[in-house]
Amino acid sequence: MIVRISGEDQYRVDDSHRTRLNELDNAVVAVVDNGAQDGFEASYKELLEFVRANGERLGEDELAGSDLILPPADISFEEAGQEFTGEGLIPD
Repeated sequence: MIVRISGEDQYRVDDSHRTRLNELDNAVVAVVDNGAQDGFEASYKELLEFVRANGERLGEDELAGSDLILPPADISFEEAGQEFTGEGLIPD
């Protein structure tokens, strides 16, 4: 799967990581749903770091459609409330 982090890069992440990505996404949704602004930054950072660590960054000359687009790393808690809702960015 191709994951784009808005404002950064695209990463090719093996489908074997889908379950963990979904767990991290659900954790961010839970933090946002609970209004836990204090925990948002850490949980979203963990999701982004997982993508960066487990994905292969695509070269600038390699164009691919994204299967998942994550908001930028500097998304605010208020903006996250509009993005991370329901089933999150990765539907179950």
